[in-house]
Amino acid sequence: MYVVTGASGNTGSVVADRLLAAGKKVRGISRSAGRMQSFAQKGGGPFIAELTDSAALAKAFTGAEGVYVMIPGDPTRSDFLAHSAAVTEAVATALERSRVKHVVTLSSVGADKAEKTGPVVGLHRMEERLNRIPGIKALHLRAAYFMENTMMQAAMIQRLNMCVGPLLVELKFPMIATRDIGAAAAEALLHLNFESRETRELLGPREITMQEAATIIGRAIGKPDLKYAQAPDDQIRSGMQQMGMSAEMAGLILEMAAAMNGGHMKALEPRGARNTTPTTYEKFVQEEFLPHYKGSKAA
Repeated sequence: MYVVTGASGNTGSVVADRLLAAGKKVRGISRSAGRMQSFAQKGGGPFIAELTDSAALAKAFTGAEGVYVMIPGDPTRSDFLAHSAAVTEAVATALERSRVKHVVTLSSVGADKAEKTGPVVGLHRMEERLNRIPGIKALHLRAAYFMENTMMQAAMIQRLNMCVGPLLVELKFPMIATRDIGAAAAEALLHLNFESRETRELLGPREITMQEAATIIGRAIGKPDLKYAQAPDDQIRSGMQQMGMSAEMAGLILEMAAAMNGGHMKALEPRGARNTTPTTYEKFVQEEFLPHYKGSKAA
């Protein structure tokens, strides 16, 4: 039996589906029963709990061969890092109590750094805490920048007829689709062939700039000359908060962008078959961004 936290989310749902398709028993944790209906219909076992409830998590983890752990990324929280720490401690305590031997986590490129990486600081602390559990075999999947993060550009295009963000125009960085993270996590759980404490970067299919991303989006939506511009931090902060993001989270995102722009936060592994994933940004735009753009435009 396997346990998947965030089983109704972008990565967790893929992990759960892959494990179920392989004939495995899966217990999925979510805070919302309503979001688990599809999972239950596929044969999964829903377990409703808050990820800060260590007693409930210990009950859910008991008897598991392996657990997939992720920290929910709610951009509206005004206490994001504090909540991240609370989830980390609850999960770690539950793993200790249930004596689970294998855990795969969703971490991030940049989690090797203890500070100045925005929300990724919480993932660094998660890795460190789980690595202190006696006898645990932990694989931390350090994923690249999510392609899903570019979804907010749909609103920018409609308002400004261009893409806007805090990253440098010429900055090349790896970008990954969350579906590929879920697939990699499921594969690791099925084989359980990692050692006591491992990190593995997941770098998408290639490095890309935000201008290249804008060009790909532009071709898909009928704006082949679409441009990307780096905006000042105060404008980005204001825009993110107008879209519902908390002030703390907006500040953390800007810190992460500065870390990427300055090279403080970057991939450490050379690119190879082990860390290259298949979904291209072109495919992501066609299958995910374009329907989102058309829907928001119609709305």
